[in-house]
Amino acid sequence: MDGRQVGVRELRQNLSKYLRRVERGERLEVTDHGRPVAVLSPLPAADRALTRLISAGRLVAPEGELLALLPPEGRSTTKLSRALQAQREDRV
Repeated sequence: MDGRQVGVRELRQNLSKYLRRVERGERLEVTDHGRPVAVLSPLPAADRALTRLISAGRLVAPEGELLALLPPEGRSTTKLSRALQAQREDRV
């Protein structure tokens, strides 16, 4: 087995060592009885940064679907000067 493959038993016994290798950018193929069953690869840099911010409590992960958001309300047809005048009249 070359340095880029690791058996399930070896991985289980030395998980921290292999995770450090993956964190440094290495991609590892996990084998079970010599047969490839999985790949361990580093997260993209943006994902790692977001994960750190979420873990530190500095960012809240989004919930729901982005496209399910309601569209913004349409632009008001009332002119600003009229809206201000109406507000002023309400105070008097």
